[in-house]
Amino acid sequence: MSHRSTPRRPAPLLVVLGLLALFAALPVPPAHAADNGRWSVFPVRRGAPEAPDRAYFRMTADRGATVHDKVTIKNLDARTATFQLYGTDGYNTPRDGGFAVRNKAERMTGVGAWTRLDRTEVTVPGGGQVTVPFTLTVPAGAEPGDHPGAIVALDTRLGRSDGNGVAVQQAVGARVYLKVNGARVRGLRIDDVRFRYSAPLVPGTGRAATISYALVNSGNVMLSPQVTLRAKGVFGHTAFEPPGRRLPAELLPGQRVEVTQKWVGPPLVDWGNVEVTAADTTGDLVESAEVGYATVNWTVVALAGLVLAGAGVWLVLRRRAAARAE
Repeated sequence: MSHRSTPRRPAPLLVVLGLLALFAALPVPPAHAADNGRWSVFPVRRGAPEAPDRAYFRMTADRGATVHDKVTIKNLDARTATFQLYGTDGYNTPRDGGFAVRNKAERMTGVGAWTRLDRTEVTVPGGGQVTVPFTLTVPAGAEPGDHPGAIVALDTRLGRSDGNGVAVQQAVGARVYLKVNGARVRGLRIDDVRFRYSAPLVPGTGRAATISYALVNSGNVMLSPQVTLRAKGVFGHTAFEPPGRRLPAELLPGQRVEVTQKWVGPPLVDWGNVEVTAADTTGDLVESAEVGYATVNWTVVALAGLVLAGAGVWLVLRRRAAARAE
């Protein structure tokens, strides 16, 4: 997640860059801390000393319950650094489906609103680490289902200006996967399937088409949908069938992600239907939607028309000549 603005004067502005390693569009992260090379944020180890490290917080709670846990901030740099700590809600970026989190100033409705850290600012010496307890209290009226979020450590220092008078501030966070007990509803929907075609003036060069659609998680459970796409042309032949895609890695409840698929080199002239099918990992939640398509190069049509017209004129003249000869 990134926010950037251009100031009217070259005074540094605060820009929070995407929470780096944590919030890329990746599957559930492996068992290592989220970090950016300068500091890392991770849950404290629980259980026996030989217990594996936790890369993220996974919690299950009833409505009205309070969960206690601890987060560790480790300074990987040699210099002392001060960090602001806060909880935040997770969401999918609309265009690529990546896991992102709300800015501290944004309105929170889940993990960000329910988390209370014992300390909201810590100073960590170079090479050292600080552990901070926190509580997450689920309201009695909370919606059941999955509520993703993160515990974030934001560097209070402004980074270097990008040349436009805009300084940057960086943050890293450990994901929180909270499941609130209650009815779990799985819902997946495909909206707004569209086909766009761009035909070149010169036939056979640079033909391109795009197929776009929206994936919507209409339930309260996180999904990892597998999407397949197939274009069937005239007479039922398969004109286009790219490899299946898992987009996004985690489709969060209530989120909508726009997806675009390029079709390079579609047929010069063809028409039919494009079908988009999405299924969850278990295969018991399948949704499909389709849209008609047509690839018509009007230059080719015009040339064909000229050829046909010329052939028609030639045939008429030939018949007239034959009639005169008789």
